[in-house]
Amino acid sequence: MITRTRLAAGTCALLAALAAGLAFPAGAVAGEPTGEDAPKVDLVLDVSGSMRTRDIDGGTRMAAAKQAFNEVLDATPEEVRLGIRTLGADYPGDDRKTGCKDTAQLYPVGPLDRTEAKTAVATLSPTGWTPIGPALLKAADDLDGGDGSKRIVLISDGEDTCAPLDPCEVAREIAAKGIGLTIDTLGLVPNTKMRRQLSCIAEATGGTYTSVEHTDELTDKVNQLVDRAADPVVTPVATEGADACAKAPALKSGLYTDREEFGQQRWYRVDVEPGQELRASVSVGADRAVNPSYGVLLRAVTAHGREIVRGEAAGDGRTDVLSTGLRYPKAESDEDDAPAEAVCLQVTNSFSVASGVKTTPGLPLELTVDVVDGPGDSDDVAAFGLGRGWWLLGLLVLVGFLAGLLWGWLSRWRFAIWRTN
Repeated sequence: MITRTRLAAGTCALLAALAAGLAFPAGAVAGEPTGEDAPKVDLVLDVSGSMRTRDIDGGTRMAAAKQAFNEVLDATPEEVRLGIRTLGADYPGDDRKTGCKDTAQLYPVGPLDRTEAKTAVATLSPTGWTPIGPALLKAADDLDGGDGSKRIVLISDGEDTCAPLDPCEVAREIAAKGIGLTIDTLGLVPNTKMRRQLSCIAEATGGTYTSVEHTDELTDKVNQLVDRAADPVVTPVATEGADACAKAPALKSGLYTDREEFGQQRWYRVDVEPGQELRASVSVGADRAVNPSYGVLLRAVTAHGREIVRGEAAGDGRTDVLSTGLRYPKAESDEDDAPAEAVCLQVTNSFSVASGVKTTPGLPLELTVDVVDGPGDSDDVAAFGLGRGWWLLGLLVLVGFLAGLLWGWLSRWRFAIWRTN
């Protein structure tokens, strides 16, 4: 009994500490306006008849989508204006002309009422056609207005059935309007034709395509995309890596894009002052069908070729983007005028394709470079690599633990007195 009381008190204190640390992170004020238009996301869900198929974790594709949507709605950031549009949800007939107009706004883009949105999703039942092109056009209208980020997340289990309104052409038309709208696509249990079409839609607007075969994968990916919409918009800078460290372009902190041929090496250079830390990450996307079993390697080396640190990742065909990263802290120098160190970043991939698949242009590559003051001289990163404000969380956890011990000791003392009397 005493142990349970002590544990309960300590747990309550720990939860209170966690709530305090997470609700008010350092440098942020709850409810503080950002000064920018709110980001907008329109989730476009395929509710065509094929969504009745039972091949995702023992249930139907529709059941997996509903479960994922409920979890995503719970996790959507407060600042995101979210809407839901359906395609193929209302018309069960055989008339193609009518079926290809079957797209509707299930929940309008705006401040999110989670209960109302979940109720709307619960009413969906797989019904009709797959008018992806018309749905994308309407979704772009749903997101009209404002200067914040705009993102369409399309979830479908099949290719469009309403050509000649080609969804790829629709996506290119949306991109040509210059309204800064990104379309990301997710294919449920994909086939080759569907993968090609959804990849084309995403590529036209700078979005991503992901194959999904499990409910948790769908939930995680949609959550990631919704969260990404809330991130500050950063315009990537096109660059061209060299084939050797000596020829590498010099980069500063920022986001860069490039193309890398299959099995090719790309080199970039970053100058790091003593006392600074280099953080770099790279993502390579498979924008076409690739063979399973592949990898991405990111190395930081000196100008003389000595490896400093590396990051690597491997894939087996279940993801279409592979990412890895590294960190390199440059030690302080006793010399006041110590020169910067030229650090070369080498990106290598081991993707391959089957015979007949085009290898040009190269795979899209996104490189993030960040040079910050090192942990010893900056409050950008606290001890042990934890973010600012976590020292307070640690203190609160310690206080909670001590309070639990004290409460347990007092309870034990009172119990002893009670037995004596």
